[in-house]
Parts: sequence; C-alpha cells; structure tokens
Amino acid sequence: MIWRGRTSPLLLKMISEKQIKKWAEEQLKDTDRFVVHVKVSTDNAINVIIDGDSGVSISDCIALSRYIEHQLDRDKEDFELKVLSSGLEYPFSMLRQYKKYIGKRIQLKLENDSEKKGILQEANNEYIIIQEETEKKYKKNIKRIAGESVRISMDEIKLAKAVIEF
Repeated sequence: MIWRGRTSPLLLKMISEKQIKKWAEEQLKDTDRFVVHVKVSTDNAINVIIDGDSGVSISDCIALSRYIEHQLDRDKEDFELKVLSSGLEYPFSMLRQYKKYIGKRIQLKLENDSEKKGILQEANNEYIIIQEETEKKYKKNIKRIAGESVRISMDEIKLAKAVIEF
C-alpha cells in the first residue's frame, strides 16, 4: 500500500526494540557497560544509548554497533543504526547511573519544578541523598556553599543529570 508516495509505515516490518536491547545486553555481558535506552522509529532508525561504570569509549560504541548490525539483514529491512554513549547531556534513567555519580555533583529537577544541586551521597531504589549546595557570586568568582544533606524520593525526581565541571 502506497501512502504519500511511500510504502505505508504501518506495513513496514518494524525492528523490535526488545530484540535490539537483548542483542546489546548479550554483547555487553561480562563488562561494566550497560544499555540505558533503545529506540526504534517507524522508519527503522535505531538509537542505542549505553553507559558504563568506568565510562564508554568510541571503540565500545563501534564494537556494539557492528555486533548489532551483523544480527540484522539489510536485504530484508533497511535501517539506520546509531550507538551512543550516555554522556553528560543525557539525564539519568537507571539506578546504576546514580550510583556511578556518588561523591560527584548532580543537578535535579523535581516534579514540583524546583531545582536542586549538590553532591550525591547515596542512591537506592527508593531515594537519593544529596548534600545541597548554594552558589554565591563574589565579583567574578562563584563560591559553592555546602548545605544540609537532603533525602529525596525517586518519585519526586523528574530529571537528574551530572554537573559538568571545568
């Protein structure tokens, strides 16, 4: 069936996100790397985001991309494949990512739209504890002032990211 000059996206065979995730997890087994997110669009653009307890290199992404590509058959279905490192710009989506940043600065956006920054001290399935920080500007410098340790329920967190420091 032709739709707007192309084969209807409803008739294209979709590549399964579940299958892609399974292959990625097989390849990353016995490493400190893990799958954060898999997305397959209706036109078979596949995005796989991975992270690692000790980081992810370009060669890690290339190796996983080649492994997944060998599992797929371009003669049966066309696809575009990208394997990306979670990086600092992506929000945390799993507990393992929080644990990776214990002792480091993170920023939070909460469900009530308030924001917090601080040093992540603890993380588990139910809550995190951060030592809140406030920033004061002194002339051209910014000074961070350590505050109280605050317990925040995982249900309250809308978004959590690492803070990039230079």
